[in-house]
Amino acid sequence: MLTTTGLTLHYGGSQILHEIDFQAKAGQITCIMGPNGVGKTSFLKALAGTHPRSGGSITLDGQSLPVSRAQDMARRGLSVVPQGRMIFPLLTVRENLETAFAVLPRSEHRIPDEMFTLFPILKDFLDRRGGDLSGGQQQQLAIARALIMKPKVLLLDEPTEGIQPSIIQDIGRVLTYLKAKGDMAIILVEQYFEFAWGLADQVYVFRRGSVSVHGRAEELDKAEVRAAVSV
Repeated sequence: MLTTTGLTLHYGGSQILHEIDFQAKAGQITCIMGPNGVGKTSFLKALAGTHPRSGGSITLDGQSLPVSRAQDMARRGLSVVPQGRMIFPLLTVRENLETAFAVLPRSEHRIPDEMFTLFPILKDFLDRRGGDLSGGQQQQLAIARALIMKPKVLLLDEPTEGIQPSIIQDIGRVLTYLKAKGDMAIILVEQYFEFAWGLADQVYVFRRGSVSVHGRAEELDKAEVRAAVSV
């Protein structure tokens, strides 16, 4: 579904990503792991268009993508659940979900019932302000908002950060369900090793802006990957 070849990214004069070759397939969860400051979030920003890549190519569903603004990448099918969730605190849950309509044709401006099947709490809190939700509830709202955009690729940046264990389990079940549908590639940046390892089909370990380990999770040695992530 999504491939990068030789992708590079700079912040000013500093090169952050060094020729990243990467692939995420539909019906799979591709996990990106590594310690802080190795370029994981920057890679997602390059994919999503929130920070323009310096070089290399991105191919989505067989089509080569030009360097584009975030809203254009969203319309092409890349949907982001950002670190920190970034919901609108003064908007209601309903209004937060409706912001996803910006990339959809008017005929599709509705909140699918599936969102409330996946995240029942949101139906109860539709008229509550986003800022009044707990961190875990906000994370569920952020994921639902991203799914309403009908993505081909779902990008999640540290979805378990600061979340209570019960909701982490709920998020894991939702990602497993979405994977099983088979029509979406899921790219997960995650520090919680056991959560990521339990979901991963493919694993990429980043180190200093490059890929240091890559492979199918079932073919990799868990202890070696854990050690690489901890370096």
